[in-house]
Amino acid sequence: MKAVFLTQQHEIRYIKQKFTEELCAALNLTEIQAPILTDPTEGVQDTLSGFEKAVQVPVRALQRDFEVVHSLAKWKRATLAQYGFEPGEGIVTQMKALRPDEEHLSAVHSVFVDQWDWEQVIRPELRTQAQLHTTVRAIYAALLATLADYKTGFGSELALPEQITFLTSESLLQAYPELTPKEREHAAAEKFGAIFVESIGGELSDQSIHDVRAPDYDDWSLNGDIIVWNPILKQSLELSSMGIRVDRAALLKQLAHAGRVESESLPWHQKLLAGHLPQTIGGGIGQSRLCMWMMQKPHIGYVQHGVWCSKTKTQFADLL
Repeated sequence: MKAVFLTQQHEIRYIKQKFTEELCAALNLTEIQAPILTDPTEGVQDTLSGFEKAVQVPVRALQRDFEVVHSLAKWKRATLAQYGFEPGEGIVTQMKALRPDEEHLSAVHSVFVDQWDWEQVIRPELRTQAQLHTTVRAIYAALLATLADYKTGFGSELALPEQITFLTSESLLQAYPELTPKEREHAAAEKFGAIFVESIGGELSDQSIHDVRAPDYDDWSLNGDIIVWNPILKQSLELSSMGIRVDRAALLKQLAHAGRVESESLPWHQKLLAGHLPQTIGGGIGQSRLCMWMMQKPHIGYVQHGVWCSKTKTQFADLL
């Protein structure tokens, strides 16, 4: 039992280290340290779908409440501005977060979130679909390289197509109108092996949305998810949510659409509206999800410590 445990820990460390190296090389990123707490008055906290409640942390010495981060999208952009990063340069963090308001825990959803949170400065004229696709292909190449090394070192039958397939959320609706958005992802991922579903957050032709996205970081017309097929779970697995970030026009439009115009007055949003933040592209890539998929584990609890109900603990006896 000890030998199996130590071998699995070695595999997890290997995957994380290797992918970090590949991602940094692919996107010219420098690894930096990341915060765990954020000041809710600054507008830096990521609001995700808008319904999740952040974990409050009363700091006695400061006589104030802070919040555990949800992710670092806005913080990274402000950091790039603060230190004067140039176009083509970027950062990546080993982000840790808590999201206790997940609607349900599952084989791929946990209260604890760990991800490579990355951000790269781009020139304003590169706010294009072509630049988005170029970046997705670079990340996918890092994924392919990591998988190839993992298979050499540890052995695996897992495979990926040489190229990732690009699909829009609208094209998925047209292809599978009878399915739910998540079921459409399952069907497309099984067919193609690896897909990038783009344009997430805005309304589709049937007035539905593919998935909820916060209005103040991704531009809903220039974002998407990297999704792979998971043969163990026999369903799709989202590894990354990413996109070209909002400019002034996109921020105002999306805040209005989401009914959150009051956010315009927050310090971070004021910096963006005043032109004090660089144009960036960025996202998060799930560390535990990548490890469980590459190691072909049936539950995320095999690669991270989490909290689970008694039924889950009984079903998966070897969870960490």
